[in-house]
Amino acid sequence: MRDVTIIGTGPSGLTAGIYAARAGLKPVIFAGLQHGGQLTTTTDVENFPGFREGIMGPKLMEDMTEQAIRVGAEIVYKQITKTDLSKRPFTLWADDEEFQTKSLIIATGATARTLGLPNEAALMGRGLSTCATCDGFFYKGKKTVVVGGGDSAMEEATYLANICEEVILVHRRDYFRASNIMVERARNHPKIKFKVPYSIEKCIEGPQGVEGVVLVHEETGEKEEYMAPGVFMAIGHKPNSGIVSDFIDTDEHGYIKTTEYTATNVPGVFSAGDISDSVFRQAITAAGLGCQAAIQAGRFLESEHD
Repeated sequence: MRDVTIIGTGPSGLTAGIYAARAGLKPVIFAGLQHGGQLTTTTDVENFPGFREGIMGPKLMEDMTEQAIRVGAEIVYKQITKTDLSKRPFTLWADDEEFQTKSLIIATGATARTLGLPNEAALMGRGLSTCATCDGFFYKGKKTVVVGGGDSAMEEATYLANICEEVILVHRRDYFRASNIMVERARNHPKIKFKVPYSIEKCIEGPQGVEGVVLVHEETGEKEEYMAPGVFMAIGHKPNSGIVSDFIDTDEHGYIKTTEYTATNVPGVFSAGDISDSVFRQAITAAGLGCQAAIQAGRFLESEHD
């Protein structure tokens, strides 16, 4: 029986673990399949406060992990595959192994959808990215490519256009899911050019990573190359809420709904990070939510003894 259990070891889960451990709650954190979350697929992180020279994403997660362990959090390198949140104590399973907890913090994050290009995994962080706000700075004054047709693609393209030499927005259809105002804003930006209906066949790879892309016209099959060192995939995220969605309220996209300060519809269950944040999706905002969730879990447990 645990006082606090945390599922996920990205910035939100580890921060929650640090705060819970310092509060004497002896939290256990289940690492899952991707210990460290999406930051383990990035290279330089230059927007996390406290690192004036920047820090590598995996190194930041390694340091956060060691800090959590040092202050008393226990990390279990297993994946939670099933939950029963219908009554307390809550029950969790890692395959056939059963665990119980008085409170729960869900920090399972969201997985960025990608294109499935050849060498995609190897090029992630070396020219391929799923976050313009995170990585756009590295392509200041350079040409970039944004793939997608929704509001997020238009936002990413507009953001990049303000710092890059040129942005090519690639979409496989000649119409967009994005709102008209977002499309017009992108179309009216002098640095954004639309390539529709096109898709990316592959990335042109060089010694340092991506050097460009091969574009294919969806109707004619005609191919052309566009040389750019940065390719941003803005085709959505999939929140990792499946193991709790039978009990926890989610929106139409699967993101967990929270009420006051990370609380969910189930008393004693809290949500932090990208699993409940479809807007910002930054390491620092995830860490802040992890802090809130841990403090809220502590207050919830204290209220039972009042």
